[in-house]
Amino acid sequence: MKIKKFIKGTMLVHIMLIIFSFIMVGPFIWMFLTSIKTYEETIRIPLQILPKAIQWINYGIVYDKFPFLTLYFNTFFITLITIVGQLLVVSIAAYAFSRLIFPGKNVIFLMMLGLMMVPGQIFIIPRFQLMVQFNLTNTLTALILPNIFNVFGVFMMRQFFSSIPKELDEAAVIDGCGYFIIYWKILLPLTKPGLVSLGIMVMLNTWKELMWPIIVNRTMDKMTLSAGLAMLIGEHTTYYEQVMAGAVISVLPMIIIFAIFQKQFVAGIARAGLKG
Repeated sequence: MKIKKFIKGTMLVHIMLIIFSFIMVGPFIWMFLTSIKTYEETIRIPLQILPKAIQWINYGIVYDKFPFLTLYFNTFFITLITIVGQLLVVSIAAYAFSRLIFPGKNVIFLMMLGLMMVPGQIFIIPRFQLMVQFNLTNTLTALILPNIFNVFGVFMMRQFFSSIPKELDEAAVIDGCGYFIIYWKILLPLTKPGLVSLGIMVMLNTWKELMWPIIVNRTMDKMTLSAGLAMLIGEHTTYYEQVMAGAVISVLPMIIIFAIFQKQFVAGIARAGLKG
């Protein structure tokens, strides 16, 4: 009897997982199917799920319309520099809040956490004014600098540092190590799952960011993939098959990277709530 209940329960769980998997994958499937349709098929009512004939030409049209190599280079460059810079700055800040003792540490940390409750759109105008004052508009630097610091990243990495026994710090101090050596050579390697998971989140957020690149940059050679693809949406007519073809091209690298590092990402998120 217990075996039957266990089998029924396991089957029910697997059925639910399959259903939710289809719900998650559904938009990607629809995006790809739309990218190989004709314009008439994309606007047809009732909806036409499968195309009558595969239209690979949509990918060629989008590629000819936009400098994809430039957009890819800009996006990869911005994403890479943002990941490296944010992991460095965030991990140093998290180490300070977790290990060091200085006046007002808890108050400053709580004030930082309070920033997470404020919508990011509020900071767009001040950020843009700063970029104008420093003459950084329409540059790749303007897309990197505002994203170097991340409050959630500090909170997440602080949890990882707090889960590491402080006896390691004490042993390192006895051996004559300073604060930076303890951070760089002893504690930071132990937070690898957190660094990987945070890096993946930073990568996804930077890769898909749309509003800020459109606001601060004007020319196509300084655009990212998401901002460039937004130009496909016309004021009166939108060729949805071309928009979806461009979306497939832009999202494919992220799917591949996430598939490679998904174990590290899950492990990092699972351990983010641990506290020593």
